Amino acid sequence: MRMIAANGLALHVDDSGETHLPAVVLCNSLGTDLRSWDAVADHLKGRMRVIRHDARGHGLSDCPEGPYSIDDLVDDLTAVLAQLGIHRCILVGLSVGGLVAQGFAARHPDKVPALVLSNTAARIGTAETWQDRIRLIEAGGIEAIADPILERWFSAAFRSAEPVALAGWRAMLTRTPRAGYLATCAALAAADLTHSTSQLTMPTLVIAGSEDGATPPALVEATARLIQDARFTLISGAGHLPCIETPDAFCAALDAFLEETAVV
Repeated sequence: MRMIAANGLALHVDDSGETHLPAVVLCNSLGTDLRSWDAVADHLKGRMRVIRHDARGHGLSDCPEGPYSIDDLVDDLTAVLAQLGIHRCILVGLSVGGLVAQGFAARHPDKVPALVLSNTAARIGTAETWQDRIRLIEAGGIEAIADPILERWFSAAFRSAEPVALAGWRAMLTRTPRAGYLATCAALAAADLTHSTSQLTMPTLVIAGSEDGATPPALVEATARLIQDARFTLISGAGHLPCIETPDAFCAALDAFLEETAVV
């Protein structure tokens, strides 16, 4: 892992795998850092060059003053890939990372031979719901909303069976810089990529979790229907973060998609 200068920021990046291998880029959700992809990165080891980075305002990356926009986050990703000399990549995005992936693919369709959108949508929530969350955090910090978020992130079965793991993911959430979390909420409040996403034509896999309380399956599937010939997969028993909760099922869906589309 290293820090690189990109788009005027110092961003924390993990670039693993030989440079001659096909590149896959993994984009994080709100309130997480690149460690949320550890199981997927391990699964792809030896077959892919795996790139992940902490989004601005998250993890070890710079936390500039907000509000942010999805375009800002797309600009950051564009700059990271340019710094790493990556001209084409399979792009995988989860939640707000899925919006970043949609925005990047719309802007640079020639650079994205295949797209994976997990637990995301062309529009997530409403301006009002995000403003409500912003007000709660301004009043009580991320800690004030941590438990309801974890209930959306993970199924009841996972929360019951994995209390130690749950404590670790809670710590990641609550230690996210408050300013970065709020600024990213503002980006989500303003984001509606319905039109540009409906123009995407590259092979696309859209993944939902049956227990996802943040982006319910019906919302995710509606975004899949926007994209020409997109494949939709529902992972049973998974909440908002199947790459953490059900990595075997997530990786199996990813492998099947890559094999079917023959992009690697």
